Amino acid sequence: MPQTLDLTAATIDYEDTGGDGPVLLFVHGLLVDGTLWRKVVTQLDGFRCVVPTMPLGSHRTPARDRSALTPEGIADMLAELMERLELTDVTIVANDTGGALTQLLLTRRPERVGAVVFTPCDAFENFLPPAFRPLQWLAKARLLGPVLLGARIRAVRSSPLAYGLLTKRRVPAEVLEGWVRPALSSRGVRGDVQYFTRHIDKRLTLDAATKLGAFDRPVLFAWAAEDRFFKIAFAERLAAVFPDARVEPIADSATFVPEDQPDVLARLIAGFAGASGDNRPRDAAGRGRREHSDALRNV
Repeated sequence: MPQTLDLTAATIDYEDTGGDGPVLLFVHGLLVDGTLWRKVVTQLDGFRCVVPTMPLGSHRTPARDRSALTPEGIADMLAELMERLELTDVTIVANDTGGALTQLLLTRRPERVGAVVFTPCDAFENFLPPAFRPLQWLAKARLLGPVLLGARIRAVRSSPLAYGLLTKRRVPAEVLEGWVRPALSSRGVRGDVQYFTRHIDKRLTLDAATKLGAFDRPVLFAWAAEDRFFKIAFAERLAAVFPDARVEPIADSATFVPEDQPDVLARLIAGFAGASGDNRPRDAAGRGRREHSDALRNV
């Protein structure tokens, strides 16, 4: 059942499957909510899955302190969430903008994080990708909120103007409705997402990349091999920054891997998060191998 948590700057909704298994914290990106992970979480029996909806445009309750809705502020909000729920040795699973937020978290408050799974996400100078930078320009011109109202037209939602190029498979209409309805219904939510988007800056991810080498715990890049916005070269480049990281390409998927290939992603997460540190692949120097799985290309 959905629950709510009052954080310092905002009240957020989240789901928690409970249990004593390894903890997985799922972090979505801009203009979606925790339902992005619905097909994956149901396949992760034996894990405690915590799935928040962060104030990134599909949240139900406008933030109390909008000034906290910067990329750094949302990263700190994730740290506060883990602290409030007393989560430790957490494996974070991140997608899209959530991957950039996770990178910032690792450079600011990494103490509760035991491992990370990055699916296609912003990194380096690709925050936001060129195709989505008009969202930043609109936000800086205070026009993003009115533009979001275009999602009232149902055909727009699955078109290339909205979510259409982020998946290879059609997202169910009821899921899209959940993603767009908060911004359509609430001026406060529209103001929140406009404020956040206005503060996106590639200097944040470029600076984070210079510091991520200090995170010496395991990192997996479960990346769509054919993603047009977050090309796998970014995964390979970012993996090279971490002391213990590897890349696993996933075939037949766009950016939203949890939507396109949930079975493959769930297997990768379970194998990675369920393994002991001694069983994770390392080379003779003790550093994580950055390798491709040819078998997964054909899954």
